[in-house]
Parts: sequence; C-alpha cells; structure tokens
Amino acid sequence: MLPLSMVKGILTDTINRLVGQRKVRRGLAACLFFVLLTLILSVEFMPQQVNLMVGQVSPTNVFATRSITFQDKVKTEEARNLAANQVEQQYITDPQVSVDVQQNISTLVNTIDDIQSNPELDESERIAQFKSKVPFILPTDVLETLSQPDPNSLERVKNSLTSTIARAMEDRNGVTQENTKGVENTLVGEVDNLQLNSSYKVLASEMVRYYLRPNKFFDIEKTQRLQEAAREAVPPVMVTIKEREKIIGVGEIVTKEHIAKLEALGLSRPILPVSSILGSVLLVALLMSVVLFYLFQQNREIYNHAGYLYLMGIIVLCILGISKAIMAINITPWPEFGALLAYVAPVAAAGMLIAILLDSRLAVLVVAIIGLLLGLMTGGQMRFAMVAFIGGFTGVYGVSKLSQRGDMARAGFYSGAANVAAIFAMGLIGDTPIGLLITSSLVLGTVNGILSSILTNGAIPYLESAFGITSSVRLLELSNPGNPLLRRLQIEAPGTYHHSLLVGNLGEAAADAVGGDTLMVRVAAYYHDIGKMKRPFFFIENQMGGENPHDKIAPTLSTLILTSHVKDGVELAREHKLPQGIIEIIEQHHGHSMCSFFYQKAMENNKNESITEDDFRYEGPKPQTKEAAIVMLADAVEAATRSMQNRTPGRVEGMVHKIIRDKLMDGQLAECDLTMKDLNIIAGAFIRVLSGIFHNRIEYPDMTKEIERRKNKRAVIRKLPAGKGVD
Repeated sequence: MLPLSMVKGILTDTINRLVGQRKVRRGLAACLFFVLLTLILSVEFMPQQVNLMVGQVSPTNVFATRSITFQDKVKTEEARNLAANQVEQQYITDPQVSVDVQQNISTLVNTIDDIQSNPELDESERIAQFKSKVPFILPTDVLETLSQPDPNSLERVKNSLTSTIARAMEDRNGVTQENTKGVENTLVGEVDNLQLNSSYKVLASEMVRYYLRPNKFFDIEKTQRLQEAAREAVPPVMVTIKEREKIIGVGEIVTKEHIAKLEALGLSRPILPVSSILGSVLLVALLMSVVLFYLFQQNREIYNHAGYLYLMGIIVLCILGISKAIMAINITPWPEFGALLAYVAPVAAAGMLIAILLDSRLAVLVVAIIGLLLGLMTGGQMRFAMVAFIGGFTGVYGVSKLSQRGDMARAGFYSGAANVAAIFAMGLIGDTPIGLLITSSLVLGTVNGILSSILTNGAIPYLESAFGITSSVRLLELSNPGNPLLRRLQIEAPGTYHHSLLVGNLGEAAADAVGGDTLMVRVAAYYHDIGKMKRPFFFIENQMGGENPHDKIAPTLSTLILTSHVKDGVELAREHKLPQGIIEIIEQHHGHSMCSFFYQKAMENNKNESITEDDFRYEGPKPQTKEAAIVMLADAVEAATRSMQNRTPGRVEGMVHKIIRDKLMDGQLAECDLTMKDLNIIAGAFIRVLSGIFHNRIEYPDMTKEIERRKNKRAVIRKLPAGKGVD
C-alpha cells in the first residue's frame, strides 16, 4: 500500500497536469459558466417574505403592498372545466345498423313462415326446426303456437317491428350504448299494444331484445374539440387587489386563493419545481451550443481563443446579473411602474462591448440570446425580450464602425431612443394606460440607454487590459495628436511625423477599399516609424536640407542605422505599452526589404569584395496580415513619391505600380492574405489619395510689378495741374 504522502503527490501532479491542458481548462470554464448562468435564471435574488402553505394557520396578518390585477389560475381553470363539462357529447350515426336490424327481422320472419307453410313437416318437426333456426330461446307454448300457420300475424310482426325500430334509430337521440336498454324497453312496451296473441307478442319482444343494437357511437374527437373551444371561450378570471388590502389574517386557514394572491404580489414564492430547473438547464445548454457552433462555423479565431470565450461569458453573466438585480427592486409607491423595471435591463451594453472587443455579428447573436433569457426571467413576458433585442441591436449598430470618440456617446443615445420607441410600441399592444405608457417609455428607455453607455465606457479599459484586446476605443485614444509618443515624434522628428500622417491617409484609403481594419492601419501608420526618434537626423525627411551624415560613413553602417529603427520602434512601443497589433506592424512594415541605395553604393565602393544582399536587408518578419502589408506599401509609396522631382499624374501612377510590383516580386507579400485583385485595388486607392495631395496648381502672377506700376501712376496724377488727366 502506498504512503498517504505519495498518494497526495500523485493526485496533485495529476490535477496540475490536467489543469495545464487547454481542453480541460476550457471545459472547466464552460461548466462554471453553465452553472452560474443556470443559477441566475433559476434563483430569485429577493428572499421569501411570507412562508405559508395551504391548510396552515396563518401566524400573522398580511396586507397588500401594492395594487395589482392578476389572473386567478385556479378559478379560471374551474370556470373552463365547467364550460367543457356542459358541452353535450357528440355522436356519429351509422345508417347501416338500422338496415341490418330490419333485414335480420325480415329474414327471421320469412324463415318462420317457411317452416309454418311446409306441408311435409308435422308439429314436432316444426318445433324442432324453430329451435334450430331461431337464434334465441322461446317458451314451449309459444313454439306450439308458432307451429300452426298464421301468415297474417307474422306479417303484422314484421311490419310493426321494422317500422318501430327504424323510427327509433332515426330519432334524434338514436340508439346509443347508454340508452339501448331504455329504447329496448320502450319498443317492448309498444309490442304489447299490438293486436297479436300472446305467443306472437313474445316472439316480437324477443326479436327486439336480440336484434336491437346501437346505431349512434360516441365521437370523442369532435366532443374534445367542442370542449376545448368552450374552454377557450371562457375569459381569464381576473382578481384585483388594492394596496393595503388584507390578504389573510391571524388564525385564518390558508387556502389556494390566499397563496395565489401572495404569489401575485411577490410576497411568497413557491419552491421552484424540478421541471423548471431542468428546463432552464436544457435551455442554457442549447443556447451555449448554438453560440459555440456559430463561432466554429463563422469565426474560428474567436472559437480557438479561450480568452475571447471567457470574455464573452463574463459579459453575459454580468449583464444578466445586473438585469436580475434591477428587476428585484421594489418600488412600493408606484407598483405599476415597478412592474416594468425589466425594460431597464442594459442588454445594449453587452452588444456594444462584444461588438467593440470581439465581433459585431457575434454581438447581434448574443443580444438575441440575452433577450430570450430576459424573457424567461420575467416569466415569459416577451415584451421585455423584444425591447431588449431592439435596443441591443441598435447599440451594436451604433458602435460597429467607430471612427471618433463621439460615436460612443451617439451609440448610447441611439440605443435609448430605440428603447423609448420599442417600449411605447409594446405598451400600445398591451393596452397600457396612456399616462403610464408615456412615463415608462421616456424614463425607462432613456435610463436604459444611459446605463448601457456608462457600463460600456466604464468596462472597456478593464476588459482590454485583462484580455489583451485592442479595441477601437483604444485605437482612437492612440490616434489623438496629444498622445505623448506622437508629441515626441512631432518635436524630435517632425519630418517623420509628417511622413507618418501621409502614410496613415494612404493606408486608411487602401484598407477601406479592400475591407481591412481601417482604424488599425491608420493608427499603426502613425507609430510605424517611432524608432527613428532615436537617431532622427540619419533619416532624410528630418535633415531639413542640412548635411547628410551618411556621406561620411560606410554603407554597411548606414544600413545598420536605418534598419535598427525597426527594433528601436518595437522597444519604444513596448515601453509605452502600445497594443500588440501595432507592435507587430512596426516590426513587419519593412519585412525583409533591401536598402538598395546603400547596397549599390557598397557595390561601387568595394568592387573587389564580396557583398551579400542579406547584409543590406531588414530583419523582418515579412507582413503577416493584410493591415501590415498595406502599411508597408503605403510607407514605400509615400517615400518614393516625395522624392520625385516632377510629380505628374502619369509618373505618380507608374511609380505606385512599380513599387507594388517590386514588393511582390521580392517576396515581401508572400505571407499575408492579399490577392492580386487586392493589390490592384490598393494601387487605385493610393493613386486617388496622391492625386489629391500633389494636384497641379495654377501659377499665380507676380504682383510686385503691378503694385509698383499703380504707385507710380498715383504719383503722376498728384503732380498734374488741376483739370489735367492721364490718357
């Protein structure tokens, strides 16, 4: 047997090894999220205030805390059952039964007549024939009477019975399983009134008892349909409770009616049935599966990133928890208004956060799911779910393309306005009193929009930091010219700063044309050359026409200085905690490109020495994303165009295509997802922007000579005698 310490060590190692596995961690997180979400749906925040059961003696007086009108389910069910029981049972008639019964009677009478009229049979033989042919037992005296021919009596029996039975079966009530005995007795009574001797009356009575059978049968489906229609026609029994009305007094026996009133007022909540908990568990499992399947099919990046899944789960749990807390608020002075607090649930905050931090399409799906869960938490009131979805979708739309900080505030305003309209519409559908309708829609809708905006703005910095996400809001902050790093670049390397702004304009236009992240490209372009601040005057855009230091150093050293600005920029970006996406673009914006000027210069200076291209290339890596490749191309195009002497449209266009072609042929675009079609579109976007920057201007005339001529003319006029002029 192993020692206890060894067993503990083995268990600890096993647990650590399992927790260290990615699938196990994700599974544990999913289980935790599943349990917490189910608890939010199933458990009430407010404790029970009155704990009474049917049949119990009430230990205290209970008064209504608010006015309310609710449906008494017990009385409603009783009234509907009563209406259903009053529906007459429905029957279906089989006309063939009457025909068959009459045919049986006629056949038996004919058989008796044949036996009576057979001259070859004596009395004993006829009696024996009757016993074998008649399907019921007749007394001996009746058989002896029947053995004597009497065709008139037989004919009277046949005609009377067939007409009587036909009339009975064609009656409105007909012959049913329930009334067969009664109809039989009635027909036998009618037989006693016939002008027949006793033996033939006995024969007729026995024929009625033997052959009579039901011709109307219970139609259960039709009866159930009519009963259901009768149930539905009964309106719900509504009970009105006034504020401070006594619900139950001390010493009274608790009834179902008392419990119904307490539950409607929220003063007593029954134990949640197991079926409801199981239903919540199943619904949560289905909705989680829907989201994961959607991500697996449509956004594999988020699906494979555990941190993004955790982020989405935290947002959903927090928003539902806040919504549950809001719905638990009890506004005693205004009970009707308090019943509508679910409209304040800030579902739009979840949509805006997920749209900003993850994906807009995923945000719409999550908003729809939270709306369904909100409807479930409010007892199936889908009006709250509809308002939540409309407000949440509007919030997602408002932040789907953030281009400036004001868009955040506008998104909250749009969401609030949509909530106001949606609440008003649902109030009209629900026949809400006009005063309550206007107040609730304006107040609750506006509060919802403001609360959603506050939650979104307040949570974004923490969520970004915790999960390492670069949101549009963060990028907008970095694009502010007042950012310390950009201000340093503007002061220490003004030429580089101006160059970066132009690269940002070019890159933004190109990214927009090919469906890239325009904001990321623009901001990354602003910071792509921050490494040049370490040695600004070694870069031509910062030399301002002064002496070029590269003229006095070797080409290899010049190359080392130029290429080191990438590494310096990465270090500076990490020091200032720039987002990882921007750092990667800084690192990749030159790829493995070659410093061709210094390579050619080295070749000219060292014709007898072996010069390798690798010594004059950037360290890379090559651009891995569409955005990094666009910044690389925009950087190269702007630098080349700025160095041109004669910037005619044709020469600019040729230069743009040449640079893109050279980068492509050099393999710098081999690791990104740009297509040849994308490159043509990017070239067109560059040309349009450059045409606006370097457009032709008219040559303004030299006004100096014109001003001098006018001055001389005025001097001559002053010197002329009065009355003289100038021709």
